[in-house]
Amino acid sequence: MHLGAHCVRVTFSDGLVRELDLAGLVLDGVWARLAEPEAFARVAVDPVAGTLAWGDLDLDPDVLHGDEVPATGPAPVLVRQYRLRPTG
Repeated sequence: MHLGAHCVRVTFSDGLVRELDLAGLVLDGVWARLAEPEAFARVAVDPVAGTLAWGDLDLDPDVLHGDEVPATGPAPVLVRQYRLRPTG
């Protein structure tokens, strides 16, 4: 879910919810085309990869989850993290 500017909220299948600031990502290279908040707001979940995507650009879900560091470029900045409580 887009939260404004370059921030997103991602909910994972294990119940982890992370709010991330990805502003550092859009500073240069192929990601620079997302520098404008309107372009960044077009974020969607890729139905095959199950990760955040902007057309042909996508992010490693393990990096978004916090399990890995990016191979290149800056890591997302964690704004908030919590777990959903199981129901039922």
